[in-house]
Amino acid sequence: ARSVAAVGGTPSVQGTPPVQGTPPGVGKIVLGSKSQTRQDILKEMGYIFDILPADIDEKAIRCSEPSELVLRLGHAKADALQDRVRSTYSHVKDKVLLITGDQVVVHEGKIREKPESHQEAREFIEGYGRSPAETVGSVVVTDVKTGKRWARVDSAKIFYRPIPDHVIDALIEEGEVMYSAGGLRVEDPLAAPYLVRIEGTKDSVMGLCKEDVAFCIEQALAADADA
Repeated sequence: ARSVAAVGGTPSVQGTPPVQGTPPGVGKIVLGSKSQTRQDILKEMGYIFDILPADIDEKAIRCSEPSELVLRLGHAKADALQDRVRSTYSHVKDKVLLITGDQVVVHEGKIREKPESHQEAREFIEGYGRSPAETVGSVVVTDVKTGKRWARVDSAKIFYRPIPDHVIDALIEEGEVMYSAGGLRVEDPLAAPYLVRIEGTKDSVMGLCKEDVAFCIEQALAADADA
């Protein structure tokens, strides 16, 4: 499922083939995230980019609607980085695009962000064998020179069989679940045998929807043609 903010329309990119560098007209792409998973997804798409994480208090931004929450967080990260990115890359003649976003997990009607303790991580992971989890994630692309933004929200559902206690112990010991929304890591080989199916795309579940990234960049480039 998907909603569109700032720019409507239908994406022309479905499979998002590798672009090998930056699209024509884009001088620099900056990823506003320290997430290794998001970095890996952009690399899979063929983009060359710099990394400049946003340092914001995510807990200070609250909303009961998951799609609105991740949009607010994505925009807040862009707000925190936009001036810095514009100044850092002022020498770049073509567009400088900043990519930010956020993700939450919704389970049994509750929004789940990164677990704050091992016990909370355990409760999260145990619950996914009881009923499906839904990931809700945003992509916000900012043209730092003009300040214009394009954003999308995507969601996916994940179905698990019950995950045994010893596997949950190993996931927590491994540590990566503590840095993932809802303690959910579908790419982790420890949990993979218990994954039944995903309704949506794996990249969306992992925190950065490729189709949404490609669409927002496409719209940013199209803005010049429409001007």
